[in-house]
Amino acid sequence: MREHDRLFIGGGWAAPAGTGVIDVVSPHTEEVVGRVPDGTEADMDRAVQAARLAFDNGPWPRMTPAERAAVLGRLSAVYAERQQEMADLITEEMGSPILFSIFGQAALPQMVLQYYADLAADFTWEDERPGMLGPVTVTREPVGVVAAIYPWNVPQFTLMLKLAPALVAGCTVVAKPSPEAPLDAYLLAEWAREAGVPDGVLNFVPAGREVGAYLVSHPGVDKVAFTGSTAAGRSIGEACGRLLRPATLELGGKSAAIVLEDADLGTTIEGFKMASLMNNGEACAAQTRILAPRSRYDEIADALGEMVSALTVGDPADYATEIGPLVARRQQDRVENYIRIGQDEGAKIIAGGLDRPHDRGWYVAPTVFADVSNDMRIAREEIFGPVLTLIPYETEDDAVRIANDSDYGLGGSVWTADVAHGVEVARRIRTGSCGVNLYVLDPNTPFGGYKDSGLGRELGPEGLTAYLEHKAIPRPH
Repeated sequence: MREHDRLFIGGGWAAPAGTGVIDVVSPHTEEVVGRVPDGTEADMDRAVQAARLAFDNGPWPRMTPAERAAVLGRLSAVYAERQQEMADLITEEMGSPILFSIFGQAALPQMVLQYYADLAADFTWEDERPGMLGPVTVTREPVGVVAAIYPWNVPQFTLMLKLAPALVAGCTVVAKPSPEAPLDAYLLAEWAREAGVPDGVLNFVPAGREVGAYLVSHPGVDKVAFTGSTAAGRSIGEACGRLLRPATLELGGKSAAIVLEDADLGTTIEGFKMASLMNNGEACAAQTRILAPRSRYDEIADALGEMVSALTVGDPADYATEIGPLVARRQQDRVENYIRIGQDEGAKIIAGGLDRPHDRGWYVAPTVFADVSNDMRIAREEIFGPVLTLIPYETEDDAVRIANDSDYGLGGSVWTADVAHGVEVARRIRTGSCGVNLYVLDPNTPFGGYKDSGLGRELGPEGLTAYLEHKAIPRPH
């Protein structure tokens, strides 16, 4: 068992203020596989104080961007060498299939880290502009101490969306891992020390929701970055609005995949394995609403049901596994409840259902509902599990209308033999991203949502700008 009795604060391992612990339970075995301290408000006070001291008086924000990028580059190199260790750990703590973990839980976070290390050389940190009375220097300065609160589903990736740009900007960070997946933070903290990240620049305090709320409103914090549910995001947004504190909020989704009439069925169905069912369906951007033309509805339903029924469900550490267990018993209960809701609403199960694939572990059978209308709860609410809804449409305009008829606006995709036309359809979808014949998050492009899917953008140069203040310095001719 992986057991930690300290918190990473101020560049070292500090004893927690309280005696509470968080048990990390394997979703596969239902056995305790790790234990960490349960952080308290007093621990957050110390972490914020360390970050505040490092920002106000330490070397980090006073280094050049190139100097900070060199440190991030060293951290990226350590990360690259030890990716497998990170992938194995996250699979153990939250149940992600190992093949997905290798890419989504380890390689992709390292790619984001390296992207921002490289971006520092090309980013415009300062520029000169003509003013009414003389030249104006416009500088970009770090926003300050960042509270980074991130979820259990892709912990390293969602952390790195915040940490990498914040660090290259010159900010210091207090990060709060979720109670379900805190172990990977300890590994990253070790790597940060090895790479030479200065004391106090990065601090980790695993804790629950109440202590997270305390961090959000802490007077020593300058910005909040959060990934999680829309309900929690609203509360954080309200707190930050009251404090006039900038916040980046990446929240829920109910993304639609539009299958056009000319789509190649085999390629499209295979693509849904990743686009719709990545990470056991525990992904905010998963394409869980499949929109199929009425003319091909039965054909697509048969193919989708056959694919999902054939998925290998089991031990997430097994390289043959395609769907692993859900993160916790409450998540298993939640997803099974939505399956019951779908049945009560009159939708038809064509794959999966309520028969659990395994007696032990928090498994749910990957499930497909047909005969779904977009006003059903299973088509409108984020389920966060391997449950797909197949919705018919009459015309392309109808498909666009259905895709946009959602409280969310995070992701989406269009599947077609005509890529250029697919791009035109994607332009009509009111989401922060919409792929054609795939769905992918690229480090060089912004990620975020419209509507209830959040505020602001992560990734790309836009993600770095979120951690900068702009200062104008005018002077006479």
